[in-house]
Amino acid sequence: MAERPRNALTSPAAVTHPRRRKTDANTSEPAQKGRRLFGTDGVRGAANEPPMTPEMALRMGRAITYVAKRGKSRQVRVVIGKDTRLSGYMFETALASGICAMGGRVMLSGPIPTPAVAQLTQSMRADAGVVISASHNPYGDNGIKIFGPDGFKLPDADEEEIERLMESSTLDHARVTGSAIGSAVKLEDARGRYVVFCKNTFPARLTLDGIRVVVDAAHGAAYRVAPAVFGELGADVIALGVKPNGRNINRDAGALHPEHVITEVLRRQAALGIALDGDADRVIMIDERGKVVDGDAIMALCALRMLRNGKLPKRTVVTTVMSNLGLERALAAEGGSVVRTAVGDRYVVEAMRAGGFSFGGEQSGHLIFLDHATTGDGIVAALQVLAVMIEEGKPLSELASAAMQRVPQVLENATFPRRLPLEAMKATLAAAGRVEQELLGKGRILVRWSGTEPKLRVMVEGEDEEAIAAFAKEVLEAARQDVAAAP
Repeated sequence: MAERPRNALTSPAAVTHPRRRKTDANTSEPAQKGRRLFGTDGVRGAANEPPMTPEMALRMGRAITYVAKRGKSRQVRVVIGKDTRLSGYMFETALASGICAMGGRVMLSGPIPTPAVAQLTQSMRADAGVVISASHNPYGDNGIKIFGPDGFKLPDADEEEIERLMESSTLDHARVTGSAIGSAVKLEDARGRYVVFCKNTFPARLTLDGIRVVVDAAHGAAYRVAPAVFGELGADVIALGVKPNGRNINRDAGALHPEHVITEVLRRQAALGIALDGDADRVIMIDERGKVVDGDAIMALCALRMLRNGKLPKRTVVTTVMSNLGLERALAAEGGSVVRTAVGDRYVVEAMRAGGFSFGGEQSGHLIFLDHATTGDGIVAALQVLAVMIEEGKPLSELASAAMQRVPQVLENATFPRRLPLEAMKATLAAAGRVEQELLGKGRILVRWSGTEPKLRVMVEGEDEEAIAAFAKEVLEAARQDVAAAP
């Protein structure tokens, strides 16, 4: 089969180089030099406030099309998907207008998970895919992230070029007129295509007959497809979070609030619970006893099985600096290893592609099975766990508890009025250094800014839970002093 030509929206950097990040012993903060609009996962902010305005989205649509059609004589095709936020209509229309203004053809898939847009972009041979979603954020926020024709998120170089174009006058001289103006169509079967894709990642010899599962779609993008996937494979599905109204995405539902799934799993005696976030690119699972099984535990149980079956390339899992030390120790005990990246599933994917690895993810529930998908996919990840449960003949509680022993970990967050460069936060760095000395190699401390909001996160691991909680608070207090003293 001939190799598909590389499009201008797919940079070799996505394949050959993990995203560079600046770190020291105590901090982890992805470098974002040359980029003011794009963060670690696209553009995100309060809807209809800068930068998340329809004017910005229209110009972004034009820039995406301009880059994508470079070197082509045919019309550029762009898939647009969204979650269920009220503002999605506004941004969908603006993006489509920008694409059409540059002569592109828009394929509207409506509310559909982020990984569905990646899959549709690749399978339909589109030139780009655009997702309108703020993931786990409340409904008042929204965001835009872009996939290349290969179904992978764009690397820094392409995002930087799009941002430069949006700020320049180049686009103003590239309008098309008359019959060259683009058009938009609705993909009526987008959901059905994705449902079939998900089911095809589940072993054909297995079914979910007789297995009761609770599925919470967070009133988000998967509110239709998630119950359909598990139901069509034979499961007895109890669906929660499937009544979006534009204002209730992630509100007391889904991966951010698994307590509702826990209640239903116990009440209905289900085999497990599946809690998705607003765009369904991550999942938190609940075992039959009502205990939360996070991304680290899922990675451990899946990776160990892959190791034993000889299906884990280079015997390595890629995860972030946030993952628990217990994951690393569990794999080491079986002759496996962990490669760590900065926080963000795109960093994980880039390291996987660069290193020839096939499995990775985040503690938060972004799980990437590159043999199946190009980005984190909560539904696909849940199906892989179900397959392990069936083939092992064991409940999730037993599999998860046997997979890894968690090292006590504390995560403290604080929101600030503005973000300071970590290297300028002297009191914070000094406090983190003291904590590192106290841990004496028996734990870790990580200080980082969120990639999407001015929130500082401090993670401490160690044997004494009370001590590490005090350490985290000490570092946050130092951060408050730094921000208050800054000019």
